Amino acid sequence: MRFLVVEDSGTMRRIVENSLNKIGYDDVVTAEDGADGLDKYDDSIDFVITDWNMPDVSGLDLVQQLRSSDSGGEVPILMVTTRSVREDIVTAAKAGVDNYIVKPFNPQVLKEKIDDVLDGGGEA
Repeated sequence: MRFLVVEDSGTMRRIVENSLNKIGYDDVVTAEDGADGLDKYDDSIDFVITDWNMPDVSGLDLVQQLRSSDSGGEVPILMVTTRSVREDIVTAAKAGVDNYIVKPFNPQVLKEKIDDVLDGGGEA
């Protein structure tokens, strides 16, 4: 399974990538922000993990653009963000996010959320 991790913080990008590696996923493409994520997204991507708060193209904008495209309409999307108020979670779900993690997190939580999405039980 090929992941696209979209995160403007280099440290957090490495944390997400290392967490994916720890839970058995080693095919990871990284992007520095939403615009870079849109550039790097193609049909080889099986799962997108994105931050919300990024300059220029936010994670929410990225999700909306992917959902409105032919190729990204069905790709599973997990949002990993510091935004924790209920209204933000609802907004993300309405935009098309399949599940949601509030930072900080650990690899086990990431695995559980990915498994939930892949099993069709996303609950953003």
